This record gives sequence, structure tokens and C-alpha cells, in this order.
Amino acid sequence: MEVVYEDNHIIIVNKQSGEIVQGDKTGDRPLSDSVKDYIKEKYQKPGEVFLGVVHRLDRPVSGLVVFARTSKALARLNKMFAEGQVHKTYWALVERRNEMSHSSFTTITHWLVRNEKQNKSYAYDHEVPRSKKAMLNYRVLEHGERYDLLEVQLLTGRHHQIRCQLAAIGCPIKGDLKYGARRSNPDGGISLQAHRIEFEHPVSHQHIDVSVHSSQFTIHNS
Repeated sequence: MEVVYEDNHIIIVNKQSGEIVQGDKTGDRPLSDSVKDYIKEKYQKPGEVFLGVVHRLDRPVSGLVVFARTSKALARLNKMFAEGQVHKTYWALVERRNEMSHSSFTTITHWLVRNEKQNKSYAYDHEVPRSKKAMLNYRVLEHGERYDLLEVQLLTGRHHQIRCQLAAIGCPIKGDLKYGARRSNPDGGISLQAHRIEFEHPVSHQHIDVSVHSSQFTIHNS
């Protein structure tokens, strides 16, 4: 487990693909339990360790996850996430489209319908029953022979939004078989990373800005 930032009120961890943030029906050990163990051991805390989960990443996605270490931080972070005051930047390796060029951000809009049984979302270019509007910005950071490295900024928060919307424009994420990738990644994950997170600290109000890097997002290794 890689801790990227920590203080008395929050802890930010670099989640690996395949890890679950919070316990679910699989019964697999969640990242939240590992973080609790880390805090308990490092600070020699007796009894139960408080840890609040304020957001999640899909299991096959890697990158930054913020946890609250106090109830005060949890309440304030929940409000900040709900009001869009936490800015997340994602990196995605996608199947290359020749018409994609280095430029400023492009905004794409779809209406997504979530299928609970399939645990999958479907994108439409117009509003349909039970759909929710989804918007994101992307730009090309690097070109490779088969893949492009994109920087993605979410403007809304929908189920599998980045995965679904990029697939809908013909750029499925590398390794994401559910959304049309041609082959899986060796580790079973997908090449989508919560690369950077930026926000005002919920208690101290200092500016928090952290990022992570991974060799799988080096374009010439794709």
C-alpha cells in the first residue's frame, strides 16, 4: 500500500488496480481495512480506528483515493465531493484514433443508462428514458503507435462514465473488455488512473495537490 499524503484529518492512498475501496459482496479484503491497519500500527492506536470512505474508484481502476481520519473531515469532505469542490484528473490509455490531435480540451456529452444486472452503462447521443446527462473534457497528452494517452476531467459523476463515454467515441480504454477493448491487461486491470487530486483541506484549508505516476502510462511501453 502506497500512502501519498497524510495528516491528522485525511490520508490519501494510491490504489492498485484490482483492489476494492470498501467491502462488498465478494468478501475480498478492502483497501479501507489495509489503511486502518496502517494507521493502527504506525500510531499505535488502541481499539477501533476511525476511517471514513468519501469516494470510490472502480475495482479495475488505479490511482488516488482520499479517506477521512476524523468525523469532522468526513462530513466536510462529503459536502465538498457533493458540491464539486474536489478536482480529479484522470489519465487513460485508449485505442488510437487517427483524427485525435494534440489540442486544448474537447468536451463530450452523452446520456448514460445504467444496467444494474450487467454492471454496465450505455451511452446515447440524446436523452432517453432513465438516462442521466454525462459530460467530460479530454485532451491528448501523447500519441503512440496503437494507443493515445489522454488527460480526462469529469464534469459530472456517473457510473463508469469515463469508460463508457470514451468507448462511445471509438476509444475504449486499454484492457477494458467490458467496454470494447480488444484484449485484457496482464494484471486484469484497465489503463485508467485517478492521476491527480486537488482540493482545499477540509480542516486546515491549505491547498492539497497530489499526483501519482505509473509505468503503464508511459506511451512507448504500451
